[in-house]
Amino acid sequence: MNRATRAFTQVDVFTDTPLLGNALAVVLEAEGLSDAQMQALAQWTNLSETAFVLPPTDAHADYRVRIFTPGGELPFAGHPTLGSCYAWLEAGGQPRDPEFIVQQCAVGLVRIRQGGSRLAFAAPACRRSPIAPELLAQISDALGLQGGQLRASQSLDNGPVWLSLLLDAPETVQGLQPDHGRLRALGVKVGVAAVYRQTGQALIARANREARASRSETAPTHPEPDLEVRAFAAASGILEDPVTGSLNASLGQWLMAEGLMPSSYLASQGSCLGRAGQVYVQRDAQGQVWVGGSSVSCIRGQLAL
Repeated sequence: MNRATRAFTQVDVFTDTPLLGNALAVVLEAEGLSDAQMQALAQWTNLSETAFVLPPTDAHADYRVRIFTPGGELPFAGHPTLGSCYAWLEAGGQPRDPEFIVQQCAVGLVRIRQGGSRLAFAAPACRRSPIAPELLAQISDALGLQGGQLRASQSLDNGPVWLSLLLDAPETVQGLQPDHGRLRALGVKVGVAAVYRQTGQALIARANREARASRSETAPTHPEPDLEVRAFAAASGILEDPVTGSLNASLGQWLMAEGLMPSSYLASQGSCLGRAGQVYVQRDAQGQVWVGGSSVSCIRGQLAL
């Protein structure tokens, strides 16, 4: 049986060091694949997301992307946005506008800008709402939170919906051992974060992160983080996502609006999984929040499907 071959790459996102970010499979020539084939491939790669690059149907877009988790399709996700754009540019893609690359996805058009070695996407509008008290209590119990560790909470929706909890300290975030079965039964995705309030905390966190990333031959040196983040998505087939652009985008919009984070900061994510993800979050003078990071290609080849 003849099988079509398509350009394929696997990119590590939110890192400039292979194996320390969030891996993304990218099919660069996805025309002709059915929804069922895309979903089956996402289950087969078993990564948090697999992206499929297609010709745009909107005249203002440079390309279109569909994003699948092992459990279903997403209308938007951050690390596939940056990783797909990186792979598209590396394969010779040329944006219409020299200032921005424009990606089409299910939430609409997403602008992406280049700054040195990093790409950054314009965070889509985030809808915020309270989490129902009963559900919040169930989530807190599944996470094993103790009294006083929960500081604030919001449901954040920028395509994916993240039930987001601000905790008292980065050590609390890193020490969580969730009951993933209970989170899966609740059918929710949960993001947790905590602010580094002292330089000493950040230095300790950096040392711990680099120790956990010791499988790399050369441990990277990172700037001190301002926010520690984890993302639990058992309901989507991923117990814990290594580094999460959509969550960091909505967290940035929420925490900046409440005066809990400055207009420019660095988030750290993935240390509990042996990763060292770096997410740069910035709000410009017009109020647009940008979420950026580095990417690096680890696998290039052909997919026969």
